[in-house]
Formats: sequence, structure tokens, C-alpha cells
Amino acid sequence: MSRRCELTGKGVQTGNLVSHSNRKTRTRFLPNLVNVTLASDILARSVRMRISAAALRSVEHRGGLDAFLAKARDEELSQGARVLKREIAKKQAAAATA
Repeated sequence: MSRRCELTGKGVQTGNLVSHSNRKTRTRFLPNLVNVTLASDILARSVRMRISAAALRSVEHRGGLDAFLAKARDEELSQGARVLKREIAKKQAAAATA
């Protein structure tokens, strides 16, 4: 399982821990990933994802999973999130024409 957020693409960063004596030790900074179940209003079902805590706040700020995916770029999203975004767009288009 990769250490990458499925919605924002946030992943592992590397850097140095610098001591008081200015010694540098290489380290990895891992994203704060959580397993969550998000509800899609348009699809009327819930979706399990592994996203960062910052992405969870962004989803809530934008008004839910559907609104977040509508604004998100495809390059940042995981393959599963891209499929979900297409399903939501297709369902919205069908509702708009009906």
C-alpha cells in the first residue's frame, strides 16, 4: 500500500533532522493518512478511501466529496478517485438533461 493520499496526491517527503550541533540526519516525513468512508450524495452510496487529514478538511470545506472531485485535477487523483469522478460527472449530466 503506497503512502500517498488518494485525493490530493500528498506523499512521503525527505529531509534532514538538524540537531543543535548542526549535524544532519536524513529522515522521511510521512503524510498523516487515515482510512475514511465518505458519502457521495449524487451516487447515493459511500466510498472508502485512504486520504490525508488535510484532504479530509478540504473535502469538508468544499462541501462534500462530490464538490471536491468536481474541482480536483485528474493528475492529483488516484485511479479509483478518477473513476469515481467520471461516475459523478456522468450522473450529474444525466440529471441535468432529465
